[in-house]
Amino acid sequence: MKYKNIKAAEFISRPNRFIAKVRIDGNEETVHVKNTGRCRELLTEGCTVYLEESDNPNRKTRYDLVAVEKLRSGKSPLLVNMDSQIPNAAAEEWLRKGELFSKQAEIRREFTYGESRFDFRIEDGGKVSFLEVKGVTLENDGTASFPDAPTERGVKHIHELIRAHKEGFGAYILFVVQMKEIRELRPNDATHRAFGDALRLAEREGVKILAYDCIVTPDSMTIDKPIPIRTELNI
Repeated sequence: MKYKNIKAAEFISRPNRFIAKVRIDGNEETVHVKNTGRCRELLTEGCTVYLEESDNPNRKTRYDLVAVEKLRSGKSPLLVNMDSQIPNAAAEEWLRKGELFSKQAEIRREFTYGESRFDFRIEDGGKVSFLEVKGVTLENDGTASFPDAPTERGVKHIHELIRAHKEGFGAYILFVVQMKEIRELRPNDATHRAFGDALRLAEREGVKILAYDCIVTPDSMTIDKPIPIRTELNI
């Protein structure tokens, strides 16, 4: 997944979850943040962020904040894509390459099943599967965690996937970890125990749970290698 017109800037502050103040070319600018999560560990004063310049002259903000160099004590910064919309786009590219299903699979976005709308419906060899994508930006010392804030919607989607699996459909959860240098992924039970419990139930019921890291550059993100998932309770 590629961006256009990327520029580097210095992060100043985040007045609310939708906007940030940055310094670009010596001037302070208000930009749109493409992630409504907390991201406090990412957006720290003085860090380098990457902005995509919009070609829409009618927008209130000229730029979207899409990536950040996460500052780490004693280590070089870790480049993290924090655009909450790109994991689905990257997942579609990945699926169409035949990485999980065949290259002949029919892939549809945003498919309603029961009371949920799943990110993907895939039909391959006469088998229909549903796949839900979760973008991951929270990391601590090589361990990625999800979610970074409570997500009742995420819990609901997991239970719908369990139901779909019991009714004979394929059911998948794909965690797209929007960075490299990750050893494992864990549910963030300290932030939302209900999500972790739902994920553990899904694993027991046969839902396939996958996690992949990504090759991230200032102007791109590509799903790359599988990473281990540890679902045991960790609070």
